[in-house]
Amino acid sequence: MLEPLANSQIRKFKAAAQLMDATLKIGKAGLSEGFIRTVSEELSRHELVKIKFAEFKEDKKTLAPLLAEKTSSHLVMRVGNVMVLHRPKPVDTTVTGD
Repeated sequence: MLEPLANSQIRKFKAAAQLMDATLKIGKAGLSEGFIRTVSEELSRHELVKIKFAEFKEDKKTLAPLLAEKTSSHLVMRVGNVMVLHRPKPVDTTVTGD
């Protein structure tokens, strides 16, 4: 389970998302396993991902939180046909020795 985001973090992510273009689009395949995997990979690389609903616009209120759950990410916001997800990069716990 993810730690809830603080209001200051949410504001910071919303501000950053305003400057971003949507990098992924939910199309005819919907939330297929391949799409979920792609979103997860993008979150691993970028932490913050903006996704546009090209299809399934009438289901966005239920699909947005579902996608966040399936990718173990936070739904930062959903405005119009766009949603923003955030997942922190894992902390590197490897110890390097001399």
